[in-house]
Amino acid sequence: MKLGGEAVTPYLARFLEISLKNATTPSYGKKATVVPIYKRGDRSAVSKYRPITLTSVVCKKLEQVIAGNLRHVWDNNDWLYEGEHGFRPGYSCENQVNTVCRYIADFLDEGSV
Repeated sequence: MKLGGEAVTPYLARFLEISLKNATTPSYGKKATVVPIYKRGDRSAVSKYRPITLTSVVCKKLEQVIAGNLRHVWDNNDWLYEGEHGFRPGYSCENQVNTVCRYIADFLDEGSV
């Protein structure tokens, strides 16, 4: 049995399709290992670590499919407020700060509080 990406892809797609149709998640997809990753500073301080979650690659792919479909529906139906920048392609924290600063500047120019 060949385990290259091309051989596995149809089976993975079918598995994800069944999971979505049945609205189920395999038990291994509900488990995760949380690992502390050191940021910087004092290694003895708990606040200097951030948690990352290690989960199943298959379940991560399923999450990506669902998130992509949700984004597509939200974008096509114009359901998100234009000021919402979180987890949207093409938007960033920097864009949001610039937008807020522009709104504040506009209010100040108009003499609004």
